[in-house]
Amino acid sequence: MSTDTPDAPADDAPSRAELAARVDELEDALAEATSDDDGKKMSIIATKGTLDMAYPPLILASTAAAFGYDVTVFHTFWGLDILHEERSKNLKLSSVGNPNMPVPNAVAALPGMDRVTTKMMEKKIADNDTATIEELLETSLDMGVEFQACQMTIDLMGYDEADFYDGVTTGVGAATALQDMADADIQLLV
Repeated sequence: MSTDTPDAPADDAPSRAELAARVDELEDALAEATSDDDGKKMSIIATKGTLDMAYPPLILASTAAAFGYDVTVFHTFWGLDILHEERSKNLKLSSVGNPNMPVPNAVAALPGMDRVTTKMMEKKIADNDTATIEELLETSLDMGVEFQACQMTIDLMGYDEADFYDGVTTGVGAATALQDMADADIQLLV
């Protein structure tokens, strides 16, 4: 008796060609199922509208988009000022409570010091050829970053949706932002 005799009849076993076809079919199905997962997603929540806090979400969003991430930035409360065409050009820098300011808090609290420190920062930005808020926004929009404006905050603060930069998505609520964060690979609160 031979030891290489199969236990099951040869008629029940699939041929090599059938197995190869099935493997190809499974590989195609796997590739199709995972093709949507190739892109990485980043979700950023921007809550502050000062000059120094406008840069982090914009720099992170544009850099992530340059690396191929699908990026959404949800702006709420004072963060909406970043998306407002006029207000974004006049963002201020708060000198009180900022440990990196070159003035002590007692001096920073004097009237007009926010204006002085804002002018200092604007000069530094210009001297270093750093992109402006408007330039970063436009670049990010061109790269496909989705900027969302919180509808509750628009209503609360009395913003006019027409005053936001072209391309900003309005009418977005917290539920949409939460779902976007849940689907994202990276979630940041700035």
